[in-house]
Amino acid sequence: MENGQEDMETLAGTITAVSRTSTHTFSKQSRDGIRLLTGLGVEGDAHMGDTVKHRSRVKADPTQPNLRQVHLIHAELHDELRQKGFTVTAGDMGENITTRGVDLLSLPVGSRLHLGATAVVALTGLRNPCAQLDHFQQGLLKAVLDRDAQGNLIRKAGVMGIVLAGGEVRPGDAIRVELPPEPHHPLERV
Repeated sequence: MENGQEDMETLAGTITAVSRTSTHTFSKQSRDGIRLLTGLGVEGDAHMGDTVKHRSRVKADPTQPNLRQVHLIHAELHDELRQKGFTVTAGDMGENITTRGVDLLSLPVGSRLHLGATAVVALTGLRNPCAQLDHFQQGLLKAVLDRDAQGNLIRKAGVMGIVLAGGEVRPGDAIRVELPPEPHHPLERV
């Protein structure tokens, strides 16, 4: 096993907040806990289901599998945005789970996040940020996009996943990362 992979598999982070809402609103309400349901997502959340729930995707093809059952954002992004003058807290950008201590954006497709005692989420891709961010706070869309040294677009607005194993998830719960077998493939927008 490569050193990088070994380090990633032992990496532990923490859940700092959990959020859900039953309606298709931009922000989600912080909760004391949420329940993840295998193959469906967050119980009581508007995006729960085995087929797509994102409104634009439903219009295109409502039979598509839901690869966006759970939205996770790293709290370090909130820190970065606050330093740039934005007022952003957990759930504001529509995430279900806010994390700290795990570089979500660098994980490969298929990484498994073990959350709390029993829940497991497999990462499917990156959130593709949209203009709704600017409706929330002007300039926020540009703030969550960047370019790497080669000029490639970097999407920093979190990752999406599907629930492999259900369970209760609460702030303060541990996160353990399990990498998929190699070769690894970088997360792309879903």
